[in-house]
Amino acid sequence: MTRAIAHKPDPRLDLVLERVVDVPPNLVWAAWTTPEYIKKWFTPAPWQTVDCEIDLRPGGIFRTVMRSPEGREFPNAGCYLEVIENEKLVWTAALGRGYRPQNVPGIPVFTAVILMEPHGAGTKYTAIAIHGDAEAAKKHADMGFHDGWGKALDQLVALAKQM
Repeated sequence: MTRAIAHKPDPRLDLVLERVVDVPPNLVWAAWTTPEYIKKWFTPAPWQTVDCEIDLRPGGIFRTVMRSPEGREFPNAGCYLEVIENEKLVWTAALGRGYRPQNVPGIPVFTAVILMEPHGAGTKYTAIAIHGDAEAAKKHADMGFHDGWGKALDQLVALAKQM
């Protein structure tokens, strides 16, 4: 089995959400890798995720469509870089399917690292948003990274407890 390579966050460039949750890594993994589950938890309410496509392999697509409370839709597509079952997911919005470079105006470009580590009966969950420069990290933080990703994690946990 391939072991997850650690990423040491840079506080100037990276945003980190870390929490111990009371569901096991395999359920966190299922919530992150099943399109029907993603649509139930991925965007903090009252926003919704109305579509999701996952090709779970390096070079595969991770695509979502988020809908605002006003009904405006925001498509987002990225490319998986690393996939280690029940341990780690890495994807980036800088690349599309097949590692094709892309630039989507208005969307902060970052690489996401999701780490899942057994912690008693639960999971030590770490989400890292890696940015290319401090300005991009600040913009993402100002958009509500910690609040939004935290609320989404709460929704993931609630869903996982029903699975």
